[in-house]
Amino acid sequence: MTNRAAFLFPFFAIVLWAGNVIVSRLSAHTIGPEAITFYRLLLAVGLMSLFVAPPAWRNRAVIWPHLGQFAILGFLAMCLFQSLSYLAAETTTATNMAVFTALTPVLTVLLSAVLLRETPTFGLIGGGALSLAGLVYLVSGGDPAALLRNGVHPGDPLMFVAALVYALYGVLLKRWDLPVAGWQSTYMQALCALAVMFPAFLATPAPMRALNAETLPLIAYAGGLASIVLPFLWVRGVQILGPNRCAIFMNLLPILTALGAIALLGEPVRAFHVIGGGVALAGVACAALFRRPLWISVPAAPALAD
Repeated sequence: MTNRAAFLFPFFAIVLWAGNVIVSRLSAHTIGPEAITFYRLLLAVGLMSLFVAPPAWRNRAVIWPHLGQFAILGFLAMCLFQSLSYLAAETTTATNMAVFTALTPVLTVLLSAVLLRETPTFGLIGGGALSLAGLVYLVSGGDPAALLRNGVHPGDPLMFVAALVYALYGVLLKRWDLPVAGWQSTYMQALCALAVMFPAFLATPAPMRALNAETLPLIAYAGGLASIVLPFLWVRGVQILGPNRCAIFMNLLPILTALGAIALLGEPVRAFHVIGGGVALAGVACAALFRRPLWISVPAAPALAD
């Protein structure tokens, strides 16, 4: 496969991710956040069991010692992130959700500096400030003073927390460097997440976990395309192109989501979406491109022997 054709993997992964944001908006007030998260996990685990369960069982001696870590990772990425996203969809727009999600790379770099003691870069500081300014402009509807008068939509801070949770997930993946990768890792995380979500699913009122003609297509998309096909495309792209070049495609998420929101949801895209979202994404690009460290760590001189 040529390098040019390989760019189709992350591109179509982001197309599916944009579709998942639209599905989140369509599910608002139709099915409970806990219910759709549980159903999508149930479907994803069922489908992956067809081809992942046998090799995972054969690899159980390697998997078992890391079960606690899989549980934490599954909770962060597949329970908390997804539930917060579905909950945020009730009170914010699909475009805003996509912009906050696209901040994940810069938040990952920030958390890496804090938790992994990685030296912060000029791009991180400048890009972080730029992204913050863009977000303030975006969530204020182009009038930052309105934040002091009216506050923000509840869904916007929820999506920020969701992006922070996903960034933490990425940092922990790097820190732990588990000996189980690919489909088996995803499968174990999904199994653990499914167990965690079951009590929350049972606590959801019956009308908000009903399966019907309106909710089944949403679950099918979230559990099949977004939970299985999307990760496959993304991981394949990372294998061929590397994580840095794939991360650039996150900047397409708000654009593709906005187009879907206009066509499918009738959401208007106004000037403050374009300006605020564009500035926020420019900050993400700065963090990715300008990697000169703020300082260079000098190793300590070895102690002289007596």
